[in-house]
Amino acid sequence: MSVNELDRLVNACLLAGYTGAAPPAWVHSALDDGLAGVTLFPANLDGGRQAIVRHTRALRRTAPDALIALDEEGGDVTRLDYETGSAYPGNLALGEIDDLTLTAEVAAAIAADLKACGVNLNLAPSIDVNSDPDNPIIGVRSFGARPDLVASHGAAFIESMQDGGVSVCAKHFPGHGATVTDPHHALPIVDIPDATFRERELAPFVSAIKAGVHAMMTAHVLYPALDPDNPATLSRRLLHDLVRDELGYEGVLLSSAIAIEAGQGNQDIGAVAVRALRAGSDLLLLGPTEGEELCAVIRASVSEAVRAGTLSLETLETAATRVSTLRALAAPRDLGLEAARRALRVHGPVALTAPAFVVELRAGGNALGEAHWSLADRLTELGAAHSAVLAAEDDPVVLPSTGPVVLVVRDAYRTPWQAARLAEALTARPDAIVVAVGMPDDVTPRVEASIRTYGAGAVNIEAAVERLTAQWPSA
Repeated sequence: MSVNELDRLVNACLLAGYTGAAPPAWVHSALDDGLAGVTLFPANLDGGRQAIVRHTRALRRTAPDALIALDEEGGDVTRLDYETGSAYPGNLALGEIDDLTLTAEVAAAIAADLKACGVNLNLAPSIDVNSDPDNPIIGVRSFGARPDLVASHGAAFIESMQDGGVSVCAKHFPGHGATVTDPHHALPIVDIPDATFRERELAPFVSAIKAGVHAMMTAHVLYPALDPDNPATLSRRLLHDLVRDELGYEGVLLSSAIAIEAGQGNQDIGAVAVRALRAGSDLLLLGPTEGEELCAVIRASVSEAVRAGTLSLETLETAATRVSTLRALAAPRDLGLEAARRALRVHGPVALTAPAFVVELRAGGNALGEAHWSLADRLTELGAAHSAVLAAEDDPVVLPSTGPVVLVVRDAYRTPWQAARLAEALTARPDAIVVAVGMPDDVTPRVEASIRTYGAGAVNIEAAVERLTAQWPSA
C-alpha cells in the first residue's frame, strides 16, 4: 500500500476539530484526502445557528457526505442554541416526565433543526445511568438513575432521531454515571463488580444497540473489574471482546477526545491513537483544538504502526469501512439542491474551460424585498471567474474580446435597460453564456448557450455553478 493510500485510510478514521468562524484551508484539503469529517465546538459558533449553517455549507461543498458532528443533547448541553440557551428540555426533565412519546417527539424536533443546519451526526444522547449524585460530568444530562428508565428513553430518542435523518452517537460507553472525577482533569475509576456493571451501566447500551444506534462514544473511564489496566477508550477487552464479540455490535465506535489527558495520561497523541484503534475504536475524536498538526502526527504514528506490524492493516481497514458505512447512512439529502438541479434547463456548451468575465445585470427588488443572490461571487470563490462586473442602469458594459463571458440576468425581458444591455453584450459577444436566474423569457433564440434556473435562490445559483464548473478542476 502506498504512502498516500495509507494516509487516506488513516484520514478515514479521524473526526477533526478546528477553531474560528470558517473551515480553514487545511480542512478542505484533508476532506479531499479522505478525512471522515469534523466536529463543531463552541469556538465555531459565534453567530448561533447561522454560524453552523455557514460551516456546514462550506464543508459540504468540498465533501457532500462528510460527517459533521456536534453535541446537541438539549437542556444544558446545546450547540444549536449555544448563545441563547436550548429550546428543548434536557434528558433529566424528559426522564422525570417519563413519556416515551414526548421524548421521541423532542428528538424528532431536534433532528429537524440539525438537518436544517446541515448537521448529520449528533453526539447524543447521554445514556449514562446517573447513579451517583456527586457526578460532576453527567448530572442532568442523564435521563435518570434507573437503568430501565434510561434504556427506554435512550432507545426512543435514538430511533426517533435516526428516523428523522440524523445519525446518533450514544455516549459514554461503558457508562459515566457513577464517576466522581472529571475526565478532563484525571482518570475516573468505577470500582464495581461485573454483575453490577451489567445490570446498571450496560443495560442502556444494550438497548441502544437493539434500537439500531449508528455509533457509540467510548469513555475515558477505568473499570477495574473489566480491565484493570486500560480505560474503556483503550481497552480491547471492552471494545472488542464485549461490544463486538459478546453484544454483536457492528456500528461505529467513536473515541472520546483522545487529546484528553486522562487517555492514560499519555502525552504522545500518536501513541494514544494507535492504542485506541488497536483496542477497537473506528473513529477518533480529536477535540476542540486546531487539528491540522494532530492529524499529521496521528497519520504518521498510525502509518508507522501499520508498517511495523504493531497495528494490523486489517484492523485499520475494518475501522475505515465501518466509518464509510456511517457516512453513507448519515449522508444528507439536500432536497433543495436536488430540486434546483432538476429545474435547470441547459442549452449549448456552458462548461467553462478558463476563468470567465462575469457580468450581473441587476434591477431593483420588489415590494417583498431583495434576498441576496450572486452567481459571480460563487464563481470567483471557485477561481472560475477572473473579473466580475455588477451592471446598473447607467453603466455601459465593456466586454473582453477573448475568453469566456457569462451574462447573468434576472427578468431582463421586462426591464428595458437590462434588455438593452443584454442585447449589446450579445452583439459584441454572441458566444457569451446567458444565465437567466429569473423568468425563462430572458433566453431568446439568438442566445447560443444558456442556463435557465427558474429562480435566484442559493440552491438555484449553486445548481447553475455546478454546470458551469463541470470541467473545472478546483470546483
